[in-house]
Amino acid sequence: MADLKPKSDISFVEVFLCSAFAACFAEFCTIPLDTAKVRLQLQRKILATEGVSLPKYRGLLGTVATIAREEGLAALWKGITAGLHRQFIYGGLRIGLYEPVKTFFALLTGAMAIVIANPTDLVKVRLQAEGKLPAGVPGRYAGALDAYFTIVRQEGLGALWTGLGPNIARNAIINAAELASYDQVKQTILQIPGFMDSAFTHVLAGLGAGFFAVCIGSPIDVVKSRMMGDSSYKNTLDCFIKTLKNEGFFAFYKGFLPNFGRLGSWNVIMFLTLEQVKKIVTGQAYYD
Repeated sequence: MADLKPKSDISFVEVFLCSAFAACFAEFCTIPLDTAKVRLQLQRKILATEGVSLPKYRGLLGTVATIAREEGLAALWKGITAGLHRQFIYGGLRIGLYEPVKTFFALLTGAMAIVIANPTDLVKVRLQAEGKLPAGVPGRYAGALDAYFTIVRQEGLGALWTGLGPNIARNAIINAAELASYDQVKQTILQIPGFMDSAFTHVLAGLGAGFFAVCIGSPIDVVKSRMMGDSSYKNTLDCFIKTLKNEGFFAFYKGFLPNFGRLGSWNVIMFLTLEQVKKIVTGQAYYD
């Protein structure tokens, strides 16, 4: 994959830092869509908690508008601190480790990175899942750092790795789909008359790879979000069975459009930013 290979004169540390910066920038730009996705995926739990029968959130734009109207615009960036923690670790490692281990197994980089980054993902989902509270009722957590300490104090250190199984599966699948399919999607686009190896082609390739990843990874993403947002599930299988039994197969694709909107735009921003940062670090032009 020519687009993902580090230049011969760029070290692992430089690749890691470039990737981490690009991932954090993409996270900041797209986390409102991720917040909308998490709310849609956890809507059944939210409905049960608030005792209402009609869905509170409807569609990507409707969910974003509802959150902004009821909780303020800043609520769309709930969990951004934990999200940046996650992307610095996970985003940096999954690209940085891809080249060294791709000969063995493309899924390995995603799995290795998420084992380390799982606590940050857990905290991000917990913060995102918290909606508007009644007047005078304090939030569950004061912020990302408070959430880490509160979870350890109340639930034990191991609780930071709640949902690790589906999180590894989700991120390994999406990581492999994004990294391994990016070149293939790009080459397919380049076979269309009039397309060249340009920034526009890379944007389309990023969107295509993101769509492919969401189609495959959405079910396990729903399970991951529910396990991290609701500690009542015994394990991954219990969450899967209860979701399937109570809500049907299509529950695993709740939040599909926000998920694609977020992941597709995330890929585009991350890959374009990564290549430009690498260009600055190496002093080489990326786009011919």
